Amino acid sequence: MKIRILMPVILAAVLNACSQAGPPEPYGPLPSERQLAWHELEYYMFVHFTVNTFTDKEWGYGDEKESVFNPSALDCRQWAKTASEAGMKGIIITAKHHDGFCLWPSALTEHSVMNSPWKDGKGDVLKDLREACDEYGLLMGVYLSPWDRNSAVYGTPEYLVYYRDQLRELLTNYGDIFEVWFDGANGGDGYYGGARETRRIDNRTYYDWPNTHKIVRDLQPGAVMFSDAGPDVRWVGNERGMGSLTNWCLLKKDEMYPGGDFARILGEGHEDGNYWVPAEVDVSIRRGWFYHESQDSMVRSPENLMELYYSSVGRNSNLLLNVPPDRRGLLHENDVASLLGFRELLAKEFASELAAGKKATSDVSRGKGYKAGNVNDGDPTTYWATPDEVTTGNVVIDLGTETEVNRILIQEYIRLGQRVQEFRVEAFADGSWQTLIDGTTIGHKVIRKFPVVSTSKIRVTILKSKATPLISNIELYRAPGE
Repeated sequence: MKIRILMPVILAAVLNACSQAGPPEPYGPLPSERQLAWHELEYYMFVHFTVNTFTDKEWGYGDEKESVFNPSALDCRQWAKTASEAGMKGIIITAKHHDGFCLWPSALTEHSVMNSPWKDGKGDVLKDLREACDEYGLLMGVYLSPWDRNSAVYGTPEYLVYYRDQLRELLTNYGDIFEVWFDGANGGDGYYGGARETRRIDNRTYYDWPNTHKIVRDLQPGAVMFSDAGPDVRWVGNERGMGSLTNWCLLKKDEMYPGGDFARILGEGHEDGNYWVPAEVDVSIRRGWFYHESQDSMVRSPENLMELYYSSVGRNSNLLLNVPPDRRGLLHENDVASLLGFRELLAKEFASELAAGKKATSDVSRGKGYKAGNVNDGDPTTYWATPDEVTTGNVVIDLGTETEVNRILIQEYIRLGQRVQEFRVEAFADGSWQTLIDGTTIGHKVIRKFPVVSTSKIRVTILKSKATPLISNIELYRAPGE
């Protein structure tokens, strides 16, 4: 009688295991290969540098004489060396800001380095930066402001031809570009070739963005494009360095446009978004975006940069940290010292990973290829997954002995979509499970801090998920100083 009862149960279990042997189906919007590569970068440098550096302004009016641009010791190798030593993966430069001055000798305008005294008009900042990035193994990106306060034809259809031709120059003459940055500041007062007037444009229609985006796709297919609404990467909605704790990589971008009033929703994104458009946190190491001598004593400390790291990379965003060169054309000594100090803090913070190779178990599993041990095997292509239609479950990492822990890093396998809506982290201490964190989204990566706890086991529970949860990585750390 017992055999008759057990046989159907065993058979059902075997059939269920076999039926779950394949990977889960993709769910919702998925990242492109270029977006997946961008997620892996996590931290890179913004460089704001133009005539404003020499006029002590944040926004140039467009009437600045080319002669003001004359750095005494410009050295892009110093920028790249600093970025590399600081752990950054690339540099995005303001090739043209709102003032319209071009850091490359554009064939389309006289308002460029070609007519400056720097290198007797024979210099090219973009060329120098390309060579420096290649030397130090960094990626290179470009910022091309859609607004041009110098151009006499801004606000007319003729400007679109000019703007797109400038974009083509940047995307064909300077090697591979990893990100193209489109600003949301559009229209207002300016020099405009001597007109000295205010020009307004409809930022929803004037730029005809789909045709501009096509140029990037054709010339630099590996590049992601940033703006308030993507199409590939979105603004986080503030310039304070703060990503949102709830952060969907999804957006209803058809309802949005660069320069629109969307800051209030860009941090969290749209849980029901129909495009993959993850958030980028842009923030400056100083109060301003361009160099001002008066701010030399106001550089963010290494400790503050660490907090920015947790509130950006630690919240499923990439960190784009602006470090403006001074009038010499060098990153200031105070900025460099802070960046390198931050790199040291970061190395100490994540010096010893505690979960790697430890025994991991789960209360439910999809099958052999999707076991709990995939979360700490060091392989980003493997992941723990539940059976179809099962959207909750937990993974327990057994540390083997009482261990102090105060940091956790969790990643979803986002190639198949972002799914997790709620999760909880607990520690087994004093004979019971104690809650350390209640969280919402995960995405590419979340890093959360909590008070030091001495525990032998950590449990990560997925409380709510849109579809089968896929967790590719869990790391544990004991950061110093607490």
